[in-house]
Amino acid sequence: MIAVPVGPPRSFAVVATHAYFEANGKPYAPADLLRHACLRIRLPNGALHRWHFEKNGQPAQVDVRGPITLDEASLSRIAVLESVGIGYFMESDVRADIEAGRLVRVLEDWTPPMARLCLYYPSRRNPSAAFRALIDMARAADG
Repeated sequence: MIAVPVGPPRSFAVVATHAYFEANGKPYAPADLLRHACLRIRLPNGALHRWHFEKNGQPAQVDVRGPITLDEASLSRIAVLESVGIGYFMESDVRADIEAGRLVRVLEDWTPPMARLCLYYPSRRNPSAAFRALIDMARAADG
């Protein structure tokens, strides 16, 4: 199999508004989240998502509690911006809010970069022209 990295490195971000943290304090470790209002995430299979963390090679999972459970990141982002609680997002989904000061990131040392997404394919001597173009585009986009 051949792997072609696609896109930039990814990571999760734990965020809330300044107002939320002023009223409730900031978490400093994942276990602290159990004392906060967190927005829960429902997965497509109906299960509730546990928030995943890692520090110094040690993984941690937290089954957070909170006032609402959503299955749509854009709705969760709106709720967090309204100071409903703390959210757990792909960093790329809230980067502009963090940079603009609308959201504050916490537990950053617990959310290290994840493995990049890759396009995996079997090595073949004669790939189709369309497939070859896709591979070339993926490689070019990676820089």
